[in-house]
Amino acid sequence: MLGLQFVGDRADTGLAEGAEQVPDAVLPVLSDPAPVLTELSGSAPRPDPAVLSSVLTPLLADPALGGGLSAQVVDVATGAVLFDRDGGDPGTPASTAKLLTALAALTTLDPADTLTTTVVAGAIPGEVVLVGGGDPTLSTTAPSQNYPGAATVAELAAEVQQSLGGAPVTRVVVDNSLFTGPLAAPGWGAGDAPSTYAAPVTATAVDGARVDPDGPMRSGAPGTDAGEALAAALGVPDAPVALGEAPAGARVLGSVDSAPVVRLVEQALSQSDNLLAESLGRHVAIARGLPADFAGAAQAVTAAVADAGLDTTGLTMSDGSGLSATDLVPARLLTELLRGVADGSIPDTGGLLSGLPVAGYDGTLADRPGTGQAGVVRAKTGTLDGVHDLAGTVLTDDGRLLAFAVLADGATGGLVAAEAALDDVATALAACGCR
Repeated sequence: MLGLQFVGDRADTGLAEGAEQVPDAVLPVLSDPAPVLTELSGSAPRPDPAVLSSVLTPLLADPALGGGLSAQVVDVATGAVLFDRDGGDPGTPASTAKLLTALAALTTLDPADTLTTTVVAGAIPGEVVLVGGGDPTLSTTAPSQNYPGAATVAELAAEVQQSLGGAPVTRVVVDNSLFTGPLAAPGWGAGDAPSTYAAPVTATAVDGARVDPDGPMRSGAPGTDAGEALAAALGVPDAPVALGEAPAGARVLGSVDSAPVVRLVEQALSQSDNLLAESLGRHVAIARGLPADFAGAAQAVTAAVADAGLDTTGLTMSDGSGLSATDLVPARLLTELLRGVADGSIPDTGGLLSGLPVAGYDGTLADRPGTGQAGVVRAKTGTLDGVHDLAGTVLTDDGRLLAFAVLADGATGGLVAAEAALDDVATALAACGCR
């Protein structure tokens, strides 16, 4: 800004004598800037159910989707059911079940809360105890390669070293007692934990229980791995590591916090992270005074979904991730949930929508842009042997927001063919005028 120096009643412009004066500039009248993101138009035309049915019915008959398929499409603005094919019949949700766990986490826990991992003094000199707080995102790299905003083992070790004041560490104990019960859920396959997509559910883990933060393979001993990572960060990589429990009232040597729950929900949905979803389910159980095991988490999530005003008829949960083949969820419940989150009638659940993979952009839909659906379809995928599901929201070509769910739990066409068939359905919805 040019400053003006006033001398008496005269403004000294600082211009040399004889310099040409520019007449007073006339500034244009500025209006308020147009919003970058605008609300959806309330007058956007709604698809006609009969026309929509004529479009979707042949697509859902694709042999790759098999028999026993169920589906529903709902208008978000009005709640009107625009298409229904056995939407009330329970189907195998696979990872679309994470929508229920995400909703339960956001409505039961404070979305701003964090999960704390602690180290306390052990029962003997030189012993430290890593107390798992149910945060599998604790990272051995800085920053985390898998979970943005995650706390790191290095940060935790630095606090411990400062508290010890140079005293040596000779042994690391790992306390997994926050979570109880079996390490794998009913309905999980023998090869599921460990695998490239799941691990035994323990209260202590690093890098999502990955054997290597760069790789997909998960560990069969997440707690022990976490203890070894702490020992290495403390400069004693050869120190023995054992499972155990922290002494009562032990002195806290250090602690670190995860990213907020809302970020963890987004990460669990976007990447379909089974271990993170299971951990969130356990925290829902703890908050509701239930056992922090698979059964307690399933009961807690079901109760939270009901408390959100949703009809849980037909819902059966054995875990929080959808990895169990015994889980059952009606397509109707998924569209009801998505509509309640999208229209704001279930408060504080925006993290569920922002965590949904975006077709052609990120998460498990990054390489599934389809034709005409890239960027306008946000949906949770679900895949098990013979199960291929998709549930989310889609903005039609006319600007109408729809919630949809397709559960193909009798698929016979293989992964590529089944996903292509589901993408065709999402594409048709996105392109729909259907009037």
